[in-house]
Parts: sequence; structure tokens; C-alpha cells
Amino acid sequence: MTSQVSSPAEQADAAVVGEQRKPGGAKDVRRLDRVIIRFAGDSGDGMQLTGDRFTSETASFGNDLSTLPNFPAEIRAPAGTLPGVSSFQLHFADHDILTPGDAPNVLVAMNPAALKANIGDLPRGAEIIVNTDEFTKRALQKVGYAASPLEDGSLDGYHLHPVPLTTLTVEALKEFDLSRKEAERSKNMFALGLLSWMYHRPTEGTEKFLNSKFARKPDIAAANIAAFRAGWNFGETTEDFAVSYEVAPATKAFPVGTYRNISGNLALAYGLVAASQQADLPLFLGSYPITPASDILHELSKHKNFGVRTFQAEDEIAGIGAALGAAFGGSLAVTTTSGPGVALKSETIGLAVSLELPLLVVDIQRGGPSTGLPTKTEQADLLQAMYGRNGEAPVPVVAPKTPADCFDAALDAARIALTYRTPVILLSDGYLANGSEPWRIPDLDELPDLRVRFATGPNHTLDDGTEVFWPYQRDPQTLARPWAIPGTPGLEHRIGGIEKQDGTGNISYDPANHDFMVRTRQAKIDGIDVPDIEVDDPDGARTLVLGWGSTYGPITAAVRRLRTAGEAVAQAHLRHLNPFPRNLGEVLERYDKVVIPEMNLGQLATLVRAKYLVDAHSYNQVNGMPFKAEQLAAALKEAIDD
Repeated sequence: MTSQVSSPAEQADAAVVGEQRKPGGAKDVRRLDRVIIRFAGDSGDGMQLTGDRFTSETASFGNDLSTLPNFPAEIRAPAGTLPGVSSFQLHFADHDILTPGDAPNVLVAMNPAALKANIGDLPRGAEIIVNTDEFTKRALQKVGYAASPLEDGSLDGYHLHPVPLTTLTVEALKEFDLSRKEAERSKNMFALGLLSWMYHRPTEGTEKFLNSKFARKPDIAAANIAAFRAGWNFGETTEDFAVSYEVAPATKAFPVGTYRNISGNLALAYGLVAASQQADLPLFLGSYPITPASDILHELSKHKNFGVRTFQAEDEIAGIGAALGAAFGGSLAVTTTSGPGVALKSETIGLAVSLELPLLVVDIQRGGPSTGLPTKTEQADLLQAMYGRNGEAPVPVVAPKTPADCFDAALDAARIALTYRTPVILLSDGYLANGSEPWRIPDLDELPDLRVRFATGPNHTLDDGTEVFWPYQRDPQTLARPWAIPGTPGLEHRIGGIEKQDGTGNISYDPANHDFMVRTRQAKIDGIDVPDIEVDDPDGARTLVLGWGSTYGPITAAVRRLRTAGEAVAQAHLRHLNPFPRNLGEVLERYDKVVIPEMNLGQLATLVRAKYLVDAHSYNQVNGMPFKAEQLAAALKEAIDD
């Protein structure tokens, strides 16, 4: 869905900004500036679908938004248990926002497990909508409730809305030829309809989606639409919901343009397609499915019309091997994975360094080590990306900062790979991959020209006057070697992992040549053109907060809170982690204190300390979830005052 919005606005705190009482006994409507909603239930309750649909309608309405899907690693975790709880959080507002929000204003809990797993995140006064049909004695005991929290007074500090969602859904669908079990599956659509009424969300898009999704099962489509409408009507008619809420479109949050809601993985896939078009090269993806990167493979497989070829390999090593072969053959080559897959691909990444061919290695980071936390987020692959290969094998590292920024980061990574003939590691993570936000669709003339020139003939003259092709004859500006397509007459050359002789590319064991080639490959990476880091410092602060990757949203939100409270604090954010921006050292020297928040145990801080001899302070979190702005603001305030 797309919408038209215009120019930037400052973030405001959540508040009721107006109230309107309708005549004739109609329900009150309150206007809010922002809302945080969390849908929670079993992994089979359709919470991700429910959240996606609410998000799509919110995007089409024109709100700014940010989402946080959170789900188990198991395909179907045990029903009714705490490990099986799946949730989807959406923060939407009438102004510019940066995170999915710290604490939900509304929790929709489909069963006792969902309530127990999420109640600790709710502030007092929050609204809780519970499916009372699931609060059976057995279900309560399964998650450790001795008595029903709906009856023991433990929820007195919240606005509780007990709703028999299952019963109401089954009743609404009694005219359909469905079993009770089939009818119960639509309770998430009933809940979606109720929330859509509460927050005045559009409905046409959801009904169109359901008709499309179940086009081959029109009875199921009709049943889901009926449940959705029943939820809407329930909100309109029941006395339990006396108030509905409006959150106006974010008309001043963004530059004018055409926007759509987009997830990080989808933006990254589109960025790769755009890069191949701008380079006028076919796109080849060699990949093995792995959470949370698989959606990129799924999406790219849909775009054969753009010259995209996807290869689902039998394992991680085969995936990158095929991609490197495609790079040798003249394609824009990509392999996608997560941390465990990067470990398996490391030898072939080293081979790509030796061959000096363009290759994009996309690492959607997740919690580790080993299999770790497949569906949770982390930033702990930075040192692996920097050094996780044998020998001196330097590789550029690029990291997007938001879901929408994944599009631009993919183009930037492709620019570096094609210009400098090198593998590039793009470090996204699960939070960016699955989260979503509005994205302004760029005009074609805004995209960079990535076209390359392949070698077409001899490039070196021997002492006897013979013209030959030297595969390691370098561009004096970029130190990139020629890219010669196999089959081009006269450009036959040897490739392989054994050290090459400078210029000729012949196998060489000469110590001096090896020293020269190692230093040259490093110099090529060190010389990559990356923009200077920009510093946001309106008040001449003494403390700088330095971040990278997906910490951008929480850091920026925390910095805004501190500045609102009168604190002077500067902020800078890195996209390029290898090489660092050339002015980074000078920037760091300007501040008395540098604080680096990371979702690891201090990997960027380690690099900064080593390279710039700066006593950077680490603030770290490795619980599989993104930082909360309030928590980060408190930590930064403590660092400032220390």
C-alpha cells in the first residue's frame, strides 16, 4: 500500500490530544498522537498475519510506524506453553517515530500463556483484551497460574476487556459449512476486526487480501471476512468498549513522495534487484535457506522478469560456491545467510578475496553461538565479518540502520563490490529483517550508476612488444583488477586459491610477491571511498554516542529523550565498518567520552579502542531483543554523569 505524506516533524510523547463526543448516544472518540499495540497468542493463532494486516492498513492510512515481530524458533511449539507464544508489536503515530516502542498500550492475549509472557512489559493503565474461552483450568495450570488472573484481582491496575473471542467467532460463522475447529481458526480475524474498529483502521485492504489469499477456497475467504466484520461490529455495539481512538496520519513526518510499508528483508531484496538493473548485470543468488534470511531467497525467486536467477543449494558451501562461479561468469552475485552459514562460507569468502571478484555476502545476524536463537536478534557477527577467515583476507563491511535503509545499503554494498572487485559483507539482523516501516519509493534518477566495464582485450605490453592480458593488472585509482568474462578471445587466465603473481596471475610461492599481494589487497580495502561520518551535535556536547546497524532507532529515541530533559549529547552512526570513515578518528577526539551501545559484548568498542586508542565505554545487551529507548536513555544519562 502507498500513501502521500510531507516534511519532517519532531517526535512527541504519547498523549490524548483531543476528545470528541458524538451526538445521539454514539461512542466517544479520543484522538491520540501514538499507540503501541501487541498481539500475542500461540504460534498457530495467526498473530504474525494479524499484525501484518493491521500494519498494512495503518501504512495505507498514512501513519508513521515501526514493528517488532517476535516468534518461537520451532515450526509449531507446544500449544498453550510459554515457549510457544508468538507476538507482533506495532507502534504507529501521527509524527516521526524510530522504534516499535518500549511498552504496549494495548495487549491482545489469545490465551493464558500469551498473557503471562507479556504482562511484565505492560505499564499500569494499559488495556488488555483477553480471549476468555482459553482461560480453562488446564490452560492456566500449563503456565503456572494457580487461579485465573481474570478473577483474582492481579489485573486490577489495567483496563481489562474479557471477550469470548472463540465463542463469538464460531457464532458469527455458524451459517458456513465449517467444523468448529475450522471456525475457531478465524478468531484472529475477529480480533483484527475489533482492533480495526477501536483505532479506525481501513478495512477494504484486509478484505481484498483475504479474498486473494484464499482465492482457491472461497468459502474460507468468506468465513474470514465474516469473522473480521463480526469483530468490527462487536466493537461498535458492545458496551465494554465505550471509546474508540483516532491517530491522525503523519502528514508532517516525511518528505513528499510515494510511500509503502516495507520490511528489512524485502527492502534488501529490492535493493539487490535495483543494483543489478543499475549495473546492467544479471543477478544470481546462490543460497541455502536459513532463518532469518530465507525471505530474501523467497522474494528474489519472484523476479525472473528482471533477470534474477535464484539457486537453492543443498548446503551453505554450495550456495556461495555457485555464487562465486556466477561472479566469475559476469553476474552480480549474492549469497544470503545468517551467522552459522557465514562460518561455513568462510573458506569461499577467502577464495573470493584471492580471486578479487565482486560478491555480496548478506548476513542477517541472529543470536548465537552455534544454532543459538534462530528467531531472535543480535549484532554479534561483526568480528566474524572482520576477521573470520584464514590468512590476511580483508573484506569491506556495510550495515544498514533501519528496515527501509536495507535498500540503500544493498546498493552501497554492490557499488563497493563492483568498483573494487571484492567480496562485501552486508550485516543486517533479525530486528531489521522482520521489522517494517514506511519507505519512500525512489525515482530511478536517484539511483546510482553501477555499470562496469569488462576487459575486452590485452592490457599489457611485454618487453618484446607482445600485447598480452594480465588478469592482475590493477586500476591505479581503485587497485581493482580487470573483470574478464570467460570465453572472451585472448583473455584466458588462471584462477584458484593459491597465491597469484602480481600482474600475470601465475601461481607464485615467492615470499616478496606474497608480501606485496597481501599488502595490496589490504590497501585496496583501506582505499575504498566511503562518506565521512556525520555527527548530530546541536549543543556542543562532551559525550558522543556512537552506534552501528539496527541500534540506530533506539539510540536516536534515547538521545531525543535526553535532549528534551536538558542534556547535551552528540550522536553518530556508522554504516561502513570496514573501512571506517576517514574522519572517524578526528570525530572521536573531539569528545571527552564515547559510549557505544551494541547488541553484543562490545565488538565495535573493541575495534574502536584498538584502532583509535580511545577509551570507548560499552553498553551491551544480548537478550535476543532490541534495546528499549527508556532503558538506553537511563544508561546514557548515567554515562554522562559519571
